Amino acid sequence: MRTVLKTCTSLWLSLLLVAGCSQIGLTYRHLDLIIPWSLGDYLAMNATQKDWLAERLKEHLTWHCTTQIPDYLGWLDRLENMVETNQVNATQLEARTSEAREAIATISREITPSAVELLRQLDDQQVAEMEAAFAKDVNKHEAEFVDQPLDRQIKDRAQRMEKRLNPWIGKLSASQRDRVTQWSTSLGEQNRVWIDNRAHWQSLLVTAVKQRQAPDFDQKIARLLQDRKTFWTPEYRAAYDHTEQAAISLITDLMAQSTPEQRQKLLAKIADVRQDFTQLSCLKGAKKAQAL
Repeated sequence: MRTVLKTCTSLWLSLLLVAGCSQIGLTYRHLDLIIPWSLGDYLAMNATQKDWLAERLKEHLTWHCTTQIPDYLGWLDRLENMVETNQVNATQLEARTSEAREAIATISREITPSAVELLRQLDDQQVAEMEAAFAKDVNKHEAEFVDQPLDRQIKDRAQRMEKRLNPWIGKLSASQRDRVTQWSTSLGEQNRVWIDNRAHWQSLLVTAVKQRQAPDFDQKIARLLQDRKTFWTPEYRAAYDHTEQAAISLITDLMAQSTPEQRQKLLAKIADVRQDFTQLSCLKGAKKAQAL
């Protein structure tokens, strides 16, 4: 199931390209941006915590499959119709983006009680390990995305985008590659802005967890998970709308320049994702139960 979710996220990343804002993504890999479900990446959990997390994660995966994936199938239908009717435009992409945001918000609300309980279980050493791991995470991202000249950042960002797009629409034409480069150039210092915002949110989370016995701990974690925009840095807030609109404009232009072969490849990939979803055993089980 996680592989299927990763595939769907890849589709969203490729078509909507707003994942740089950490808003789009429906895999549990990307849920790590909302809550550190993969706490094993940040600290050493004891056996009791591991067992507790495994059971709770199983419950959330079941909930996700039976209640959310049907909506994703509808989302794929709308996306497919956009491509088939040549309606991949700003209005339609903004609508699909809004739907994706609501899906993320729904997941965040669902997992918040578990997040609160999990984080409250940590001891001081585990909190220190998480803080150190977050610092390492930021340093890693800085080394990869920031510690290089801006022109290199722009070039690398364009290459990453082309690599994301290739599996969905095939090899880009020269004009499409030029458009991707133009998009990357327009983002300027976005790498730095994104990483600074990520580090800021992580520091707020660590501060809250250090006070996990406080009476308002539940509310603090809920706000951090469900109302992330409140905690954006001023620079990130200022850049957000531009980044999203630049992404939507890029996709609109790329599809306008697309060949029949590229559109057919995209439709085939959408069909593959739909089939992967419909073959999930948990989804089949839910449909059988509804039919009884």
